[in-house]
Amino acid sequence: MTKLFTASTVADNGLLKETTRQRYLSLDVLRGMTIALMIVVNTPGSWQSIYAPFRHAAWHGFTVTDLVFPTFLFVVGNAMSFSMRKFEREEDSVFLKKVFKRTVLIFLLGLLLNTFPFVTRNAADELALIDFSSIRIMGVLQRIALCYGLAALVVHYFKVKGAIIFSAIALLSYWAIMYFFGNQPDPYSLEGNAALKFDRLLLPAENLYKGYGIPFDPEGLLSTLPAVVNVIAGFLAGLYIQRQGNNMGTVFKLALSAAAFIVVALAWDIFFPINKPIWTSSYVVYTVGLDLLILSVLMLVIEVANYKWWTYFFEVFGRNPLFIYILSGVLVRLMGLIRVDGQSLYGWVYNNLYLTWLSDNNASLLFAVSYMLLLWCIGYWMDKKRVYIKV
Repeated sequence: MTKLFTASTVADNGLLKETTRQRYLSLDVLRGMTIALMIVVNTPGSWQSIYAPFRHAAWHGFTVTDLVFPTFLFVVGNAMSFSMRKFEREEDSVFLKKVFKRTVLIFLLGLLLNTFPFVTRNAADELALIDFSSIRIMGVLQRIALCYGLAALVVHYFKVKGAIIFSAIALLSYWAIMYFFGNQPDPYSLEGNAALKFDRLLLPAENLYKGYGIPFDPEGLLSTLPAVVNVIAGFLAGLYIQRQGNNMGTVFKLALSAAAFIVVALAWDIFFPINKPIWTSSYVVYTVGLDLLILSVLMLVIEVANYKWWTYFFEVFGRNPLFIYILSGVLVRLMGLIRVDGQSLYGWVYNNLYLTWLSDNNASLLFAVSYMLLLWCIGYWMDKKRVYIKV
């Protein structure tokens, strides 16, 4: 199960030693920024009133919101570059037990989140048990679990060179699969892409995401393959930083690599469009480039220039990321069930406390930011109590 670390147990395990804190600061900040933005884009006051940057691209294309999930995978890989070192002196059985256990637990947590709170409101606005036969199987946490598990196996057994080769093969193979098995003349369309076909072979239509108008899961099984590369890229970046140090030379090389990735992605976009829902290979390369650029800027400001006065806000999110993300989903669903004056608590708060004095888009955005700050307060309390929940 999940582990709850108090001040004493954390100290005993050496997880928050001062040297580790310094080494992890840029990572904690990047992870915290990702969680904060993820909460904001996932909980607008109204899905009909959202500023364009806070919407996902409808299909092909890219917005800031499309960077959130791959960045989460990237920081999972960053963290792995530190945590995997302890397995170098352990037997394979210990490593495999840890990886498979963590993979299964995170996957099950995602599945549990998809079913929570196990009841819904029917046409008569009465509470009724959900139809468990039609719950969505995949999701954000499920993809994180699978990507973590596969990436951990790759970097442990194939090492750095093998991980790079695996990543190249995975991205090129995925491009070939999507092109040759997709419906021509547009193999990357919503209705005719190979990722949809593959998922429909393994998963019933009723267990797929319905948000695109047809049963299609943007966190499906086949498109998880290229997503693994986002984790591997984060691992390799973290490993490189450990070996080279937090210095100006490392920052410059990371930024240069970022520019190269972005150029390659934009060129690849001509043939294999940047697309989050089917997680195209060009999308992977593009988001890795942007993550490297963001990480290099954070290192420049935090590690090199030593400007750390502003970082604590994001560190709070970065220290309990998985728990805060899950809690954000749990609270929203509970607010959707509770009724106040004939409407959900979620809608009542938005309509009465925000929409009465702000324009639609501003009210929706402020609601999302307020909700994010509420989660921050919970994270702040946990950090002050030295409570850290790990899986």
